[in-house]
Amino acid sequence: MNALLLGGDIGGTKTLLALASVGAAGISILREQRYASGEHDGLAPLLHDFLAGGPAPAAACFGVAGPTDGRTADLTYLPWHLSAADLEHGFGIGQVELVNDFAAAAHGLPLVASQRILPLQAGKPLSGAPRVILGAGTGLGVAGLIGTGGDSQVVPGEGGHMGYSPQTPDELKLAEALLAQTGRVSVEDVVSGPGLVRIHAFLGGRLKTPAEIGAAALDGSDPLARRATDMWLSAYGAFAGDLALQWLARGGVYLAGGMAAKLMPQGRGAAAFVNAFNAKREHRSLAESMPIRLVAEERLGLLGALALAAARLQTG
Repeated sequence: MNALLLGGDIGGTKTLLALASVGAAGISILREQRYASGEHDGLAPLLHDFLAGGPAPAAACFGVAGPTDGRTADLTYLPWHLSAADLEHGFGIGQVELVNDFAAAAHGLPLVASQRILPLQAGKPLSGAPRVILGAGTGLGVAGLIGTGGDSQVVPGEGGHMGYSPQTPDELKLAEALLAQTGRVSVEDVVSGPGLVRIHAFLGGRLKTPAEIGAAALDGSDPLARRATDMWLSAYGAFAGDLALQWLARGGVYLAGGMAAKLMPQGRGAAAFVNAFNAKREHRSLAESMPIRLVAEERLGLLGALALAAARLQTG
């Protein structure tokens, strides 16, 4: 008999929810909904709307943009506190698990159609070697994967909050300007949607949102927007390359998140990222051996959350 699952990808900008059934044939999504996270004061109102008095799911998993111990979580960029126990009792859900959003994304990789994974650098992949997944949006998420296939172990982290390392004179000036404002500059201060806005403003631009800057860069209407996105992609690539060296990610580096999907397919954008990724001095050849893949699937974290909910149901 099929069981009902609930999955969620909860971020500072958007929340994706899905109901699915799981049985012998696997997971089948029944219904999905997207919500603007900032328009709500917590997850409960979204669940009341989404579930709307229907049957209670047997298990649920939520990928959360912030650290979690599996039972409680606080979002980094929203004043939301999540409690698995409260969600179980309040909505009659059999079992609830809270995971880091990029841990969920890592678990979603096997569920993505191959045509939605685009190569940016072929590299020389090694079967069974570590992999890294990262993605910029409201923040900057990171997770590692060790092993292959269903035996992969996902290692969550908060790598986006590592210190920012400028690699060009312009990046050094940007870091100095941000340091004066914040007292410490993290990678996420630069490599994120808000980070793109900061770079554009630093260069003298007046556009206010990441979407406006990205659109103006792609259509050529604002030279400063193009310069800002190139600088942003270079910082992104440099950080991804640093992570790849840390993990020796010969299994592949996977880029998720809507910003990369919109900016990377452009030849110039991909080149800015890959060139910075490989600029590792004596380890350039090692960096060039690492495959880079762009995951053009917005529901990656949601798919991973559903897979984790199904696994939780099986293990009890």
